[in-house]
Amino acid sequence: MEPSPTLTTPTDATTLQRSWKRALGMLGPFLALAVVVLFFSLADELVNGEKAAFLTGRNLTTLSQRTATVAVAALGMTVIIIAGGIDLSAGTAIALCATVLAWGLKEDLGPRWLAGESTAAVAKSINEAKNELKQIDREIEALAGSDVPAQQVAAKLMSKSNAEESLRQHERRLTELKSLSAVFAVMMSLGCGALCGFINGLLVSYLRVVPFIVTLGTMQLYLGVSKQIAHETTVRPVLLTQVSDWLRDLLSVLPKDLWLGLPAGVWLTLLLALLLSAALHWTVFSRHVFALGSNEATARLCGINVRWNKVAVYTLSGLFVGMAGLFQFSRMTVGNPTSGTGLELRIIAAVVIGGASLNGGRGSVLGTLLGAMIMSVIENGCTMLELPNPVQEMILGVIIVAAVTLDQIRQRRTM
Repeated sequence: MEPSPTLTTPTDATTLQRSWKRALGMLGPFLALAVVVLFFSLADELVNGEKAAFLTGRNLTTLSQRTATVAVAALGMTVIIIAGGIDLSAGTAIALCATVLAWGLKEDLGPRWLAGESTAAVAKSINEAKNELKQIDREIEALAGSDVPAQQVAAKLMSKSNAEESLRQHERRLTELKSLSAVFAVMMSLGCGALCGFINGLLVSYLRVVPFIVTLGTMQLYLGVSKQIAHETTVRPVLLTQVSDWLRDLLSVLPKDLWLGLPAGVWLTLLLALLLSAALHWTVFSRHVFALGSNEATARLCGINVRWNKVAVYTLSGLFVGMAGLFQFSRMTVGNPTSGTGLELRIIAAVVIGGASLNGGRGSVLGTLLGAMIMSVIENGCTMLELPNPVQEMILGVIIVAAVTLDQIRQRRTM
């Protein structure tokens, strides 16, 4: 007897169809990035000819640097959107964190509170020691051309040796205080971001107001707090010596500051992305997050503490916002209270372009990174083509509308 042909059951067909949709959903951001890169590389060649620099190593390094701030904040936004929420305060919260960091450095809070000293005082001692050395050198030169006892010359040489040792001690102390000040200021930035997220989570959970309205209000709140701290101006550390080298070079694109061709901040972003991806795949918390976004009422019936999980989600996102504030300060070395205005749109767009759903229940870390890269490639490509800023802003608006429209089309097909 011949074997009967294998029949495909409706269940198998449905599973196959879902697998194809999932695969296309994962490949979509990759294909979009490839198309955007190809388009701008060809356009750059046609417009700039031999001066084309879009695909050069230096431009790609700069591209990664500009992506880092949006990407690290978008990682936190991914968790919020998966949980069915939104955070419109992310941009102003980033500016607040950068302002708090700059203010902490300016006021020498770490050294003053933890060591009872200040970098400014030690820097002043260094200048005094250098002036003393110059004076001793002039005195030694004057003695060299005159008949003076050898003991007097030896005493001057001993004074010079002591002054040099004092100078070295002050320089070592300044390095220690700069590191202490930087670490303390970074902790203030991360703590400020976590606090902003915690406040958002509490308000969303206990007021039971839609996240859009709550975070629209806190967006203005954080902007006002930032301006109050900065006295409505830009916060700058008084002395360059107050900014530690590693903090200033975190997103530097100078060849001496790169590690394996990329700034250290970019590698830190990738590390955080790996950790978050692992957490979203293999922890109980991630199951609660996806459950909240899929159906909050069902999640509550299943015994999930909806309120505190929302607080946890927004607080976690706040930590990423604090890291974005650190990156922003590293690029600008100042704290500008208005520098984050409008940045939340780029962050949300990066998450949605990466395949996340604004209705919740779907999103991925890899998709978010690709979405952030797509946004940066488009911005960088427009700059290479010398398109004016208004045109770039219009293109950004079109991209956001297109991404949300595509998300809604996907939602209708799955219903």
